[in-house]
This record gives sequence, structure tokens and C-alpha cells, in this order.
Amino acid sequence: MTSDRGSPPAAGGHQAGAVPASPAELPGEAEGRMVPERLRETIARQFGRSLHIRTLDTGSCAVCEQEIRLLAAPHYDLHRLGFFFTPAPRHADLLMVTGPAIRAFGIAARKTYDAMPGPKIVIATGACALGGVYPADAFTHGSVDAILPVDVWIAGCPPSPLALLQGLLVAVNRLAAKTAALTFIADDPAEEVAR
Repeated sequence: MTSDRGSPPAAGGHQAGAVPASPAELPGEAEGRMVPERLRETIARQFGRSLHIRTLDTGSCAVCEQEIRLLAAPHYDLHRLGFFFTPAPRHADLLMVTGPAIRAFGIAARKTYDAMPGPKIVIATGACALGGVYPADAFTHGSVDAILPVDVWIAGCPPSPLALLQGLLVAVNRLAAKTAALTFIADDPAEEVAR
């Protein structure tokens, strides 16, 4: 489940329900094939280049990172969609944050965010990052939005790779809106002359 900026969705488990009668009725199967196609088309149309993701673990159990790594595996093949992981925040367009945002990591998380070029998007990934597992206390901030401006929330413990792809689609659309608002002309001609 993915949501835009605002309050995070409830970090809950799986919903119990009836099992589909046949494999043809599996929920989300058609949507699972459409999400990668929409991502590839959106990135190519709006950016004409690849987008780089920096992952940031702020004290998680590493299960969310395992799901994120699955995106680069041949089954999901995130690279064919135009996404690449980067170790350097100075090359990143998206920051995927996992974990409960422990207080000892607050400054490092902020420095990572500040090192990214604008426009930038922050994605809170997993139940810990949403604040659903660890409440704010002396050791944790609770949720990532206490230390960074979060644009997209991806719920789940851990979120599935398809939920991550859906969250990336939402993030790409938000980044496109921020990029469209950029101007490359100085607002004040006197500023340009002074340089």
C-alpha cells in the first residue's frame, strides 16, 4: 500500500480473506505486470534519462533492504526500467529510507539528504520507517518524517517488491512535478549580472 505525503498508512500485517478459487483469479496479477510498464514509460517520457536511488538504513532489521535488493534481480530487473542504485548521495534523485530513524543516526541521515542535488524525493519504506513498530522515545524518532521531509510512504513489514515498484511510480510522478517547476532563468536579472 502506497500513499502520498500526509499521514502514513497504518503499519499492519496481512489481511485475512478467502483464497481465490483458481490461479486466474489471483488479485493484482494484471496490475503487477502493468506497474513496470508504466514506470518505464513515465521515466522515459518525463526525464529521458535514468533515475538513481540511494538507500539509507536508519536502524532496521534489514528485511526491507532484502526486498529492495530483489528489485535488481532478474525477475523484477529494475535496471530495465531506468532505475539504478548509487552509493553516493550526490548522484541520487531518490532517497529510500528504511528503519525506525534511531536518534544516533539523525545527523547522518540529514547530511545524506542535504548532499543530494535538488529536486529530490524521500521515500519512507516499511513499517519501521512509518513509525508503526517503534514509537518515538529516547532512542528513536519513531518515523522518518521526524528527521526528513517524506514525499512517499510505502507500508509493509516488509513491503513486497510490487509495492516498492508502485511506490517508485508515485515517487517518479512527484519528482516530475518538482522538475517541471524548475526554471533555468534567474528570477532577478540584477542577480545574474552581479555574478
